[in-house]
Amino acid sequence: MSRIGNNPVTLPEGVTFEINNNVVTIKGKLGELSQEIKDDIAIELVDGKIVLKRPSESKNHKAKHGLYRALINNMIIGVSKGWTKELELVGVGYRASNQGQVLDLALGYSHNIVLDIAPEVKVETISKKGKNPIIKLISFDKQLVGAVAAKIRAFRKPEPYKGKGVKFVGEILRRKAGKSA
Repeated sequence: MSRIGNNPVTLPEGVTFEINNNVVTIKGKLGELSQEIKDDIAIELVDGKIVLKRPSESKNHKAKHGLYRALINNMIIGVSKGWTKELELVGVGYRASNQGQVLDLALGYSHNIVLDIAPEVKVETISKKGKNPIIKLISFDKQLVGAVAAKIRAFRKPEPYKGKGVKFVGEILRRKAGKSA
């Protein structure tokens, strides 16, 4: 089993930590996030570090111990630095543009896909001549950025023969050979 839950989470400067009624609230310069903690996991603030303790060695408590430690760590990184996901549109005629929080995608269908992005996520499109268009999503909430990126990717997943579709920047696709002559 992983020992991630035993590692303390360091609280950087400018980030505040509160816990009441099993709800952890973390505030920083970029925003505020809260998470409900269940399964009797004890949370303490010791010398500017958040320490999580589990009541027993059961498999469920061990799993939740590491899960809640990782969620709290992601919240702290989010409110202090932020999270970024970049998507690349690979294919002839694939385009992306945005007007504020409205993303307009041309992905080879008979119509453009228009998507309203949540106000917590900042969207930016980068189009350079000779390069694939890139969609950049920035937010303090890692779960929300990941959900929005997955939704955009689901419109046209990369196919295994030519690699056309919406993929994450840096994602390695498993390619197939195609027909042999």
